[in-house]
Amino acid sequence: MMRNAVIGAAIFLSIVPATTWAAPGDGEIEYNRDIRPILTENCFACHGPDSASRKAELRLDQRDAAVKAGALTPGDLNGSELIQRILSDDRDEVMPPPATKKTLTAEQKQKLKRWVESARSISPTGP
Repeated sequence: MMRNAVIGAAIFLSIVPATTWAAPGDGEIEYNRDIRPILTENCFACHGPDSASRKAELRLDQRDAAVKAGALTPGDLNGSELIQRILSDDRDEVMPPPATKKTLTAEQKQKLKRWVESARSISPTGP
């Protein structure tokens, strides 16, 4: 009986694709699925399309504007102000600012880092 269970488990594990066992967050980052919701909830109120509420004249909803401002440097975490700000421990530098009462989770920060690292996934139509 035990032998049949072991053989059954071995067959099952050989059939199930390896991607099924991938750790969360190991898949390719997609802007609309993974990044846009983070930016919409935490960033666009101050750095989005509404010029009346925009801070620091920074638009994160437009790729070219974000790159020109230095907020995004595709493929370069150290050169991307967005990444430096979300990882900062300085209350005067960290984004989102404490006054907004919004905080990014470790998973959200990791997604943003992976997005910037994989330069190809910074969509020309999105940020």
